[in-house]
Formats: sequence, C-alpha cells, structure tokens
Amino acid sequence: MISTETHWPSPAKLNLFLYITGRKENGYHELQTLFQFLEHGDELTITANRSGEVTLLNPIEGVATTDNLIWKAADALKQYCEGKSNEANELGAKIAINKILPMGGGIGGGSSNAATVLVALNHLWQLSLSDDELAEIGLKLGADVPVFVRGFSAFAEGVGEKLTKADPEEKWYLVVKPEASIATVDIFTHENLTRDTKKQRLEMLLKGDYGNDCEKIVRMLYPEVDQKLSWLLQYAPSRLTGTGSCIFAEFSSQKEAMLVLEQLSDTVSAFVTKGRNVSPLKETLADYQTAHTEFI
Repeated sequence: MISTETHWPSPAKLNLFLYITGRKENGYHELQTLFQFLEHGDELTITANRSGEVTLLNPIEGVATTDNLIWKAADALKQYCEGKSNEANELGAKIAINKILPMGGGIGGGSSNAATVLVALNHLWQLSLSDDELAEIGLKLGADVPVFVRGFSAFAEGVGEKLTKADPEEKWYLVVKPEASIATVDIFTHENLTRDTKKQRLEMLLKGDYGNDCEKIVRMLYPEVDQKLSWLLQYAPSRLTGTGSCIFAEFSSQKEAMLVLEQLSDTVSAFVTKGRNVSPLKETLADYQTAHTEFI
C-alpha cells in the first residue's frame, strides 16, 4: 500500500455533440455523443491507510457521506475486493477535494470525482484491477463514470454504454455556467424533444457541424441559458453540453477565448480551458506508476 499524500486531477468533460436517435420500450433513449476531456477540473488529495475507513475531510454541506459519489466510489471498490481478499476490510483512505467545477452543469463533475477515486485507490491500494473492472464498478455509480475511468475521448452509442475511442480536434473552449439548475429527466421526458435523428458513422459526424438535440428544449425552458447562448453565438460556434446548464464556445486559440471571457461580468461563472483527448487523470496515474517503480 502506498500511504503518502497524493494529488489527483478530476477533469471536466464536454459533450461536443449529442444526438437522440431513438427511444426504447423501457423509456431509455438511444443516442450518439462525443466526449472530450478538459484541462480544467477539481483536485482530490488522497492518503491511503489501513484503518478500514474512508474519511471525507471536507464533506459537502447538506449531503450525507453515504450519498457522496466520492465515498460511494471508494466503498464500491472495497466491496468489489472483499470477495477476493481477506485484507480488503483493512483498506482505508482520507480524501479531500478542492471543488471548483459547478454542480449540475452537465460537465461531469460528480462522475469525474467517482472515477478519480476508483483509479487512484486502485493504484494506492495496489489492487491491480483492469480498466474494464473499474468501469464495471463505475457504471453502477453513474453512466458517465466509465468514460472518465478509461481516460480517452470517446464516441458513445446505445444508451451511452458503447464506447469507441475518438480523436476530435483539441480546441480551446470558453465554458459558461448560467444560473440555472436543470433536471435531466425534465429534458428527456419533454414531448417536443427530437428523438429521431438519423444515426451516422463517427467519420461522417466528425466532418459535419456539431449540435445537441437537447438544446432546443433547454433554451425554451430556461431563459437564462437561452440568453447566454445567444450572446456567445455572436463570437464563435457555441452550444449546450449534455443536458446540464453549461454552454460552451469553441476557439482556435487561448487568446481568442480569453478576449470573449473578459467581456463577461465578474458575476458570471465561466472559465477558459483546452480540450484533451487523453485525460489528465491518466497522465497523473502514469507519473505515479513511474515514480513508484523507480522508488522500488
């Protein structure tokens, strides 16, 4: 067990496009979407120990520890291992988070936190689980967790479970979080949601203009999102990410993105960041693995 204090990124993501291609009898929607990571994200500080307890050093106010995705991810990993090792009940950790990603923005904050815990503790507890095993654990915590676990930009199909590695252009983005809290269920159950977008091969989708079938409904229901998106569209191609309230504009350079950011009021939650096809989490894991090997 590696018991020194370690620091792990928990990056945000964007859905560069999102198309609803059908609806199953069970109510789930079939889709095609393209995930890309961002350099911007939360940071988790994790120290592994043999206390048998996972302790959150700065829990979220109003959220029970057992409902926190960080704790749930660690607990799920322990339970997965308890049937394979008598020492699993000794596994413990202290975890703190520097939370900077907005809640409910559709940029994957909670799912990313859960994935970072799974990847980090798999290394620190020296469990040697594969990405497939970690993704299987993560899927029970949230549909997007496997994408963050695997750590590469991905084209998702089906209900989001079929992942294909993708390599979209790594652009600069201005991400804006309007003052709106959007419930995904309200969007996916809306009678006017487009549910029959034609399926296309990834190669064709990457060549076309990107869009989001949920955007029309969100703009109709949430005037603050509509207003900010209309403003961004003056400067660059812009759209909604996922079904959350975050919107983003794409630029070819950091300078261009910063010039638009500077025109926003200081009261608006926004940031400039770069798209990444390899997750910063995967890069950090590789660094720790190399350092540990050299130490041994």
